[in-house]
Amino acid sequence: QVRLVESGGSSVQPGGSLRLSCVASEYIQTQYCVTWFRQAAGKEREGIAGIGTDGGTKFKDSVKGRFTISRDNAGHIVYLQMDDVQVSDTAMYYCAARGPWFGGCWATLDSDLFDHWGQGTQVTVSS
Repeated sequence: QVRLVESGGSSVQPGGSLRLSCVASEYIQTQYCVTWFRQAAGKEREGIAGIGTDGGTKFKDSVKGRFTISRDNAGHIVYLQMDDVQVSDTAMYYCAARGPWFGGCWATLDSDLFDHWGQGTQVTVSS
């Protein structure tokens, strides 16, 4: 199975920016869809940004206009660019992948559809 490793989480002030990385153990661009999830302390896990094999994206309403998801040209890394972060963005962030889908797959925020998960990276937003 594909292995995923997240990195880039840190402490940041409100209004600041972070760029999280999800590095996959194999080429994922054409056979896997990847979504970023987060889980705040004491709360349920929620999907925030996903990307499909066609490059299409889907975002949770609360992060639209602030977060973007993208892939590297080599097809091994998925990024989450977090701009104008807020205290409410504080959470453990996970990337997850579903596949392989030889016919491709669409971006989704439904955690039940994902087979492969990273270990998480902590993002803390405070002043």
